[in-house]
Amino acid sequence: MLRSAGWQIGRILGIPILVHGSWLLVFAFVTWTLATAYLPSALPGQTDLRYWAMGGMAAILLFLSVLLHELGHCWVALRYRIPIGRITLFVFGGVAHMRREAPTPRAEFLIAIAGPIVSFMIGAGCLGGVFVGESAPVGWHLNGLLVLGGLVGSVNVQIGLFNLIPGFPLDGGRALRAGLWAWSNDFHAATRRSAVAGLTFGVLLTCAGGLLIVAATTQWVHASLVTNGMWLAMIGLFLFATAKVSRRQASVCEALACIRTGDVMTRAVVAIPSNITVETAVRDFFLAHGFSGFPVLQHGRVVGIVSIRDLQRIPRKLWVWREVREIMRPVDAHATIGLDDSALEALERMATGTGDRLLVMDGERLVGLVTRSAIWRYVRLQGGRKDEDVGT
Repeated sequence: MLRSAGWQIGRILGIPILVHGSWLLVFAFVTWTLATAYLPSALPGQTDLRYWAMGGMAAILLFLSVLLHELGHCWVALRYRIPIGRITLFVFGGVAHMRREAPTPRAEFLIAIAGPIVSFMIGAGCLGGVFVGESAPVGWHLNGLLVLGGLVGSVNVQIGLFNLIPGFPLDGGRALRAGLWAWSNDFHAATRRSAVAGLTFGVLLTCAGGLLIVAATTQWVHASLVTNGMWLAMIGLFLFATAKVSRRQASVCEALACIRTGDVMTRAVVAIPSNITVETAVRDFFLAHGFSGFPVLQHGRVVGIVSIRDLQRIPRKLWVWREVREIMRPVDAHATIGLDDSALEALERMATGTGDRLLVMDGERLVGLVTRSAIWRYVRLQGGRKDEDVGT
């Protein structure tokens, strides 16, 4: 299944697993590198077909290692009831898309450190198996397994160590943010500071990669290290870019936390009676007003929400027979928000729910409606000064 983020290849723990198109390039490159350079050196005397088969198998095992690393994050996050939108595997590894932030510094630290722990466990298991296997009589097949085990083990150790670099958004940067958050009791300030660390390490890695390329091309070091320098520079640039985005997002979130839902909501709310037919609702409300959803009232009380998505679940020929109360979604905590709650909390609640709008309540009284687009429109209308602050 193809989505905007890549191909969905399955689900684990209920989480969609997607592969970005860029990962296919990495798979091909890793397979080629192993089949033409590493494996002939580590395991001489085999056929090209065996080298390519082993290279492909090693690339798949490394792919599974990255996936398990991300699942480690997700497993801990799910224990804190943090919804996971998907896991995407791409050119620089993988990322778990969490729909809200950790509730406490402790949770943030445990979620961050879970991935490297999984990588170290895989690395220790593989390298331990290689150590035991080397003491046994070996044939070609066992020798090949030992080479693959050593490769996968050492790469997992490297993945774990690299992710512990204390620069956001790497796992080490998230652990750093947890510590800064616990120390300052300010999540957004902690995010900004750990993102600055990410920017710094991004520059350092890029410069180190550039120096390695220069050294290899001028024969100060072995010429084969050019590839390592290129990867190091690309990873540094990627870390710098993502840290910059994270810093900007932290500034935006900090601004949203200071905006009341009551300041961005629409006060003129159009509501649908619960006892009218779906056909009447479509004609008199959806078509007449052009909105994608409406609150549903019964005896003056809000009892649900009905949207175009709900209409699409009902065959057109049944619209004249079914009433709105039969297809609406009942109101729950994820569909409402208080008048004085922040716009940031509203966005987080939309992300964990199923819609892009919330009912704004003053006690049990409906006073407005807030949408994702209305919040961002309000932010944009605040003027250039805030936009400049966000971009620094």
